[in-house]
Amino acid sequence: MKSKLSFRTKMVDAFVIAVASVVLVCWLMNLFFLKRYYMETKLESLEKAYRKINSSFGEEQQLNSDVSLFLEQISDNGRLSIVVINPYVKEDERYLYTTEYNEASLGRIAGAMQAYLELTNEPSDYKVLREIRERYTIYLMHDHQLDMDAIDLFGILDNGCFVFLRSSYQSIAEAAELSSRFLAMVGICVTMVGSILVGFIGGIFTRPIRRMSEIALRMSKLDFDAKYPVRSDDEIGVLGDSLNKMSSKLEETIRELKEANNELQKDIERKTEIDAMRTEFLSNVSHELKTPIALIQGYAEGLLDNINEDSESRKFYCEVIVDEADKMSKMVKKLLTLNQLEFGKDMVELNRFDIVEVLRSVLHATDILREQAGVTLYFREAEPVYVWADEYLVEEVITNYLSNAMNHVAKSKEIAVSLQKKGASVRISVYNTGEPIPEEELEKIWVKFYKVDKARTREYGGSGIGLSIVKAIMEGHHQKYGVMNHPGGVEFWFELEMVGENDEVGGDT
Repeated sequence: MKSKLSFRTKMVDAFVIAVASVVLVCWLMNLFFLKRYYMETKLESLEKAYRKINSSFGEEQQLNSDVSLFLEQISDNGRLSIVVINPYVKEDERYLYTTEYNEASLGRIAGAMQAYLELTNEPSDYKVLREIRERYTIYLMHDHQLDMDAIDLFGILDNGCFVFLRSSYQSIAEAAELSSRFLAMVGICVTMVGSILVGFIGGIFTRPIRRMSEIALRMSKLDFDAKYPVRSDDEIGVLGDSLNKMSSKLEETIRELKEANNELQKDIERKTEIDAMRTEFLSNVSHELKTPIALIQGYAEGLLDNINEDSESRKFYCEVIVDEADKMSKMVKKLLTLNQLEFGKDMVELNRFDIVEVLRSVLHATDILREQAGVTLYFREAEPVYVWADEYLVEEVITNYLSNAMNHVAKSKEIAVSLQKKGASVRISVYNTGEPIPEEELEKIWVKFYKVDKARTREYGGSGIGLSIVKAIMEGHHQKYGVMNHPGGVEFWFELEMVGENDEVGGDT
């Protein structure tokens, strides 16, 4: 439902609500906190006067002209009564200073101070407001003879003299009521006058808004990207409707520009990514090839210079050269495979096949290597499990996992391969006994050329590429993969989508 109130009326309503809220808050503050503030102010003034009197006397018990002048100043023209008594001199000389000249008043003060010193119970007309033991006590007292309330401070100065301070405490209830009435009347007057002024000023503001609306309507044939939620029929609503007409004409153009900009941004990011990968690739390849090339060069120069003339040494030199060249050849092949996978040159071809049969085939191919290394394999034969995947690439994943397990198996030298169905997927795991991978290294082992133990990797000829190939293959399949530590070893795993009942009816693809 659209509001039909004018903008000027809304301004007046907002002003009235704001002023009424402020007046209400002030009235409540006056009602609940004025008396408490008045009391705290009185207490602070008495304590401040006590400290000033105490510091003015110091250690002396006599009244000189400077102290007398100071006491007259802080008495605040009679609004603060002060009596200073020296209890160590004759009775007729005890009053060092007083603003009270009535003997009855001085008698009552002396009696009250005697009660304070003897720690007797205070009269019922006294109410303790604040007490600093062995210094002073502040009371709220009603003087029946004068029929007035007062706040009295009884204390002892550092020089041993007694001090009495009195400040009048008049009833604030009537004053608070009068203040509240006055505040209410002032609030009503301010609200009325302010409403008239706001109404007049609101009319001044709406005239330029109408002109802006007419200009916006004429500019509706130009390009603007804005839409105003029109909820009223006032001047702002007309302006918003005009702006919407203009923004709708530019919307299509802006969309096309954004699409072009997104495509350009993607191209820039892709180029940056390719440049970074190229730089990283060259750096890693040069680092990995440096050692085998140096070995091949050294041993080849040794053969050329006939450093060792016996045939056995020459044979060893040749075997080293062949071994290093073979490592280089394998690394280059893996790099080419990884490069093709990362850049999508070899698209994944999904086929239906039995993953159990593939596992059995790969494990059988490593029988001789396991026997030579003294490794025990655990693989429980299972019924066929058909999956959707690229059989060649999956075989590469299993081979890399198994090769990694063979290179790092230790302790009892055991490798366990298992399958576990998880909903619509099957998880294939390869576990080997040995040292766990440091937790901070778990996410890094999938990076190209990254090696947890570089010395051991060099010992068995690893290049740090195998797990990167696994990562690329599994991401190409859009399937999960990972690694986890166990108390006695490490488990690498990956998942594949199983063939459903409806898929099996169609047979192999």
